[in-house]
Amino acid sequence: MFYRDHNPPHFHAVYAQFEALIDIEKNEVFSGYLPPRVLGIVTEWTALHQKELMDNWDRARRQEILLNIEPLV
Repeated sequence: MFYRDHNPPHFHAVYAQFEALIDIEKNEVFSGYLPPRVLGIVTEWTALHQKELMDNWDRARRQEILLNIEPLV
């Protein structure tokens, strides 16, 4: 997630040479590509943490420090 990023609310998921932009509310890729196994992990994590991700999106828009979100274990 980057400060002053464009809508829709999203984050950047990077794996090896792949990168995708994940729409937080729809929990889907709207740009880029991740291998299917990795995308499954990312979408599971996003579903579990949608509220925290949206809170961080709002914090980024206000130029505030982003909070850590627990990894998928």
